[in-house]
Amino acid sequence: MTKSKVVIIDRHPGRSAQTIGVARELGTDQDLIHEPSVGVVGTKGDSQCYMGVAAKVDAIHASLKRRIGKGAGQLKLRLVQPEYTIATSDGIRNGTREMRYSLIGREVTHDALCEHLSATGLAGTIAVVACDKPPVGALAALLEHNQPAIIMSDGPIHPGTDPNTGEKLDIVSAYQVAGNPDAEYRHHIACHACPGYGSCGGMFTYNTMQTFIGVVGMQPLHMVAPPSDDPRRLNEFPHQLVEYLAQMMARGLKPRDIVVRDSIRNAVIVAMAIGGSTNVTLHAPEIARAAGYADFWKEVMTPAEFNHLSQYVVPVLTDARPYGKYSMVDIDQVGGVQVIVRELLEAGLLNGEVMTCTGETLAEQVKRLGTRTADGKVIYSVARPYKPTGGLRVLGGNLSPEFSAILKLAGVEGGLENNLFRGKACVFEGEQDLLTALDKTPGRFHNNDMIIVRYEGPSGAPGMPEMLDPTSRITTLCRERGIVVALMTDARFSGGSVGLVIGHVGPEAGLGGPIAFVQDGDEIVADLDKNELNCTALVDPAILKQRKAAWDMVVAANGGVHPNCGDADTRLLHRARLTAVPATRGAGLHPNREVWVRQPREATRSGFVPKNKHRPETKNAT
Repeated sequence: MTKSKVVIIDRHPGRSAQTIGVARELGTDQDLIHEPSVGVVGTKGDSQCYMGVAAKVDAIHASLKRRIGKGAGQLKLRLVQPEYTIATSDGIRNGTREMRYSLIGREVTHDALCEHLSATGLAGTIAVVACDKPPVGALAALLEHNQPAIIMSDGPIHPGTDPNTGEKLDIVSAYQVAGNPDAEYRHHIACHACPGYGSCGGMFTYNTMQTFIGVVGMQPLHMVAPPSDDPRRLNEFPHQLVEYLAQMMARGLKPRDIVVRDSIRNAVIVAMAIGGSTNVTLHAPEIARAAGYADFWKEVMTPAEFNHLSQYVVPVLTDARPYGKYSMVDIDQVGGVQVIVRELLEAGLLNGEVMTCTGETLAEQVKRLGTRTADGKVIYSVARPYKPTGGLRVLGGNLSPEFSAILKLAGVEGGLENNLFRGKACVFEGEQDLLTALDKTPGRFHNNDMIIVRYEGPSGAPGMPEMLDPTSRITTLCRERGIVVALMTDARFSGGSVGLVIGHVGPEAGLGGPIAFVQDGDEIVADLDKNELNCTALVDPAILKQRKAAWDMVVAANGGVHPNCGDADTRLLHRARLTAVPATRGAGLHPNREVWVRQPREATRSGFVPKNKHRPETKNAT
């Protein structure tokens, strides 16, 4: 009996000791410890959004392990154990001061994953993501690392059902009854709104961004919409993901080969077509930055072009929550997001030649999937859309000189019948003051009030919280009383917010933007023909100068920070206070407020121009 030969690789024993130990514990070949490494990453948090992630990570890790080795057809690579990043639950924390950590969580995911990718030197990565912010942070880190990588969103939760009425429920349903005086009824809705596990099921921020990541090319389209508990996520998708990653590594296909100007534009257009979350205008600039485009609004898509596409070219194709009826699970049942992509491709609105993580172009992937046509109930055709114009609009004007203000037009329920809202300012110096008023004195709000919530921006809050709690209460108040109450803020909104709500108004109040100078009773005008948001009082240079001087005196007397800004009482919040960039740059945390771009791309533009072949231009905004 002959002894097997031991292969000894002459490498530093100190650096080899733990890699040998890991290989032994994982059951992989010790001879591969100095080969390029591959691994799986995931996100963990304290809500239902993340409860299904670990099982998918384990299934993908097991599938990857089966492909590692020195045999024919195997991947001669070093396998590393799975890594997780932490995350915050938006749904649990809306309406609390802890919500300031939500958008910061995108940055924490980015930093943690960047450390893992770079320090481990991963040559191939599969990321399983959930909730709103970790997917964007993960994609940004993968783009900066720029080695073969692929993403799978874990999937949405099923809608709940009210056993008394049969009405479909979700987390927004629960927020919308927060002001109901019947405590038993409030508890009843809360108990039935979120059964099972998975991320929020409507076309809120999670599903907006998972669709975005699929369309931008970093996630297979057929893996976006299935619910978290779909058996395919454990039994079929892991093998497919490993195969796609192996092909990417063999071809040298990297994230920056996929996430290019036209693929980002495709994803933004699809976000318009699904009536997606306003948060896409925060996340798209950060993704573009990580892909090498220093200024999304100059190098990828200008505000004028964004508005032209949404106003005249791209219709809303989905009857989806929060502005419609159906959930992402329903979209999956009628064929998935690839149906939406097919409709837009055939209408000439997307560039189908961009590359995706499957190794196919976007058009090739849609064709291979045998994508169905629109059913006309959940997903509509471009020729006969659910709504005639796109779901998002950015606004300029004297309250938004940065052209940062964003309106989810798909969710407007009244007040813009002639593309014009004219109302009276009702000012609150922070979200908590507004919530107190909605709780204790809801009768103070009147038809055509424009509520202003300020000092909640990226630097002022700090952290730019989203405001699902107050917007949901205002929506219910307006429906019950048959009035229109609008809201504008330098903070942001959940994708579940509906109504005439305008966020990201910048420059923010904490940095002395015009929103800081508005006073109770000022006339506020939102003009959707001009795409402007204006305070008529601030048109007068003398009034503007007087109010700014008064504001400057208050700031100077308080050590350089306005007293209405939130406390930056942790290192993370202090970091946000000092380094947050404006909403137009993604509201991320970057030193000296400058957006750092690794390997910047040349600011070249392609010749692809979206054109809706199915309908003439229209000026009807709603």
